Amino acid sequence: MKKQRDVIPAILTNNRENLLDMVRTCSGFCKYVQIDIMDGKFVPSKSIAIEDLRGVRFPTKSEAHLMVNEPLEWVAAFKAAGSHRIIYHFETQKDHAGVIDVIKKQNLEVGLAINPSTKIKDFGFLVGSVDCVLFMSVVPGFYGSKFIPEVLDKIKEFKKLYPNKCAGIDGGVKANNIGAVSKSGVDYICVGSAILKAANPKEAYLEMKDSLNE
Repeated sequence: MKKQRDVIPAILTNNRENLLDMVRTCSGFCKYVQIDIMDGKFVPSKSIAIEDLRGVRFPTKSEAHLMVNEPLEWVAAFKAAGSHRIIYHFETQKDHAGVIDVIKKQNLEVGLAINPSTKIKDFGFLVGSVDCVLFMSVVPGFYGSKFIPEVLDKIKEFKKLYPNKCAGIDGGVKANNIGAVSKSGVDYICVGSAILKAANPKEAYLEMKDSLNE
């Protein structure tokens, strides 16, 4: 049986109302979204603040992708909003065991995000402690950044080493490269601007999902 892969809309904004509008829009055609968070420090761009999540309860399943220096500051807010997975960046060089432990104690899944330049041998010791690994296929920090195709080779190598570990990809995926992305062996593909900035986000999502599983 052919493996079914999924497309996950990735939502990035610095405005609370835009965030709520985009989540509502996506909840009309998919069951899962990723919320991108940027602190203006770990990456140059800045998204919504923690205060913008106060009182928010997402209408669909979600994960938080934290491109921030202090991931633990965000855990309680996303837990309250109903998210079920927290993804933090390996490159923050934190006490990884401590970060993972705090997230798991909130009954949340843990994901490890990997920048394009980071090698598998650098983070391999953490693979068994997390629920998924998210490979960045762009230099993180901006919507619409240029796709880095070499990351696909790293994903193929990762899946040979860890065939049962969930692997995702995030950044620069569009209709013209999603076929090649799928062949890397990823389990899910996060798509931002190609869906959320499309004239018809639902149509763009369905087209990418159909082409992914053809």
